[in-house]
Amino acid sequence: MKQVFMGLLLTVFSFAASAGMTLDNENSSLNFVSIKKSAAGEVGTFRTLSGGITGGDVKVMIDLGSVDTNIQIRDDRMKSMLFDVVNFPTASITTTIDAGLLDGMKVGDARQETLKLGIDLHGMTKQMDATVQVVKLSDGSVRVNSVHPLIVNAGDFGLAAGIEALRNVAKLPSISTAVPVTFNLVFK
Repeated sequence: MKQVFMGLLLTVFSFAASAGMTLDNENSSLNFVSIKKSAAGEVGTFRTLSGGITGGDVKVMIDLGSVDTNIQIRDDRMKSMLFDVVNFPTASITTTIDAGLLDGMKVGDARQETLKLGIDLHGMTKQMDATVQVVKLSDGSVRVNSVHPLIVNAGDFGLAAGIEALRNVAKLPSISTAVPVTFNLVFK
């Protein structure tokens, strides 16, 4: 059974890792939900992602200045009061995969895996597990989706004071510091 499991693990990412793949920003997304007033949820996204897979190392860079909540004043406040993009313009997600993992996947094959992610945000790094689905697409690219939202706690990254500043300026009774995050990443 252990050999079958290891075989599955070895089939998930090898093609991407061995060939070297680049993140396709146009077909990728990273979304989050902010909760205010204990009941109102608002979806936001980051418009600019970059990165790739090289020799088993996966890195996704998030341009924090590309935050988009469909409300410009909120975006501007998040950039300055929360993310402090002058000092911390990007965040990153990294993981390491076995360089032989995707070789056995055929077009349309889907695999579910749990990866240990390193999340670097606001100068702090935290490890989180993420369950992902990996799908081999017809053009040879690979789509990696979060199966479940990651719950990112702002306090783990020194962002609780920024959320409090946003709450005060918007005159809100509350903004949650626990933020659900989902992603849909395409590597070519």
